[in-house]
Amino acid sequence: QVQLVESGGGRVKAGGSLRLSCAASERTFGSYIMGWFRQAPGKEREFVAGKSWSGSNTVYADSVKGRFTMSRANAMSMAYLQMNSLKPEDTAIYYCAATKTRLRVGQRQEDYDYWGQGTPVTVSS
Repeated sequence: QVQLVESGGGRVKAGGSLRLSCAASERTFGSYIMGWFRQAPGKEREFVAGKSWSGSNTVYADSVKGRFTMSRANAMSMAYLQMNSLKPEDTAIYYCAATKTRLRVGQRQEDYDYWGQGTPVTVSS
């Protein structure tokens, strides 16, 4: 069972950038599809980005396309989310997720089997 630990969250002004990291405990990290989700106060958790195990396929939510970039370093068992041009509406707790039982990058919470504890991101106007 893989354990995921997020880091890199914080407080930033609108227009700023943050880079989130997700460290996985699993040595076979390269076989997992990875995803990022977020949950804003009073809202449901929503998909942000996902990347296939090979890195060849990346899916983004429309709300972050062109601003966020997801990457992964399989040799280091790490996944990243580079967030640029941040907006106040990006304020949320960001979660890293993983699965090795799916064939494609999913955008639903149920498409992922493992979750981190989350890291908070606050964007002020």
